[in-house]
Amino acid sequence: MNTKPLIRIEHMVHGYMMAKEQMTVLKDISFEIHHGEFVAIIGPSGSGKSTLMNMIGCLDIPNEGSYSLDGQDVRCLSDNRLARIRNEKIGFIFQNFNLLPKLSAVQNVELPLVYRGLSQRERRTLAAAALEKVGLQERMHHRPSELSGGQQQRVAIARALAGNPPILLADEPTGALDSKTGEEVMHMIKRLNEQGHTIIVITHDLGIAEQAKRVIRIQDGHLVEDRRNDQ
Repeated sequence: MNTKPLIRIEHMVHGYMMAKEQMTVLKDISFEIHHGEFVAIIGPSGSGKSTLMNMIGCLDIPNEGSYSLDGQDVRCLSDNRLARIRNEKIGFIFQNFNLLPKLSAVQNVELPLVYRGLSQRERRTLAAAALEKVGLQERMHHRPSELSGGQQQRVAIARALAGNPPILLADEPTGALDSKTGEEVMHMIKRLNEQGHTIIVITHDLGIAEQAKRVIRIQDGHLVEDRRNDQ
């Protein structure tokens, strides 16, 4: 068992310039996430959870403090290296799916693998396996417009899975879905966690957060709660 943390954030501070004033969004955030965890990061609009998601996803780097991802301090990395880490270490699942409408399901899933330099055959094999894992093997050649919202989100999950990254980072994964379809997607996410995937869900929905094994709550830029859920 890997006992080293997959994510280690220590005294993270981050903010932005707005109207020539520095606005601090994250204020002295510290926590660790280990391999195989299922963590929900929850907070209301304006709490700082989206900024924290950008930090975890290496879309931005902190002004102060440190962020170590799989043993690598991301603050020391170039933009190109950060892009490579995003592609190899993090599978992103977006609220609005972010599928390209002119591409089939399998082509959408293949797309991030192009940047790894894999051959077309390798990409197709990995993409097909990921779609099978989410139960869409029969819909591989359908375009997004030919799929339901739940099926489109499953394609997005397959795209995140295809490269076998250590982290699946989901931003409001049920936000664009009706309640029944949202429950199905959450069931799939929980099953992926049971299979060993590390899951981090960003949400404002307490009902979604309570399905995770651990809840980190952000309020006004501070980490105000970090607790385990009884499952």
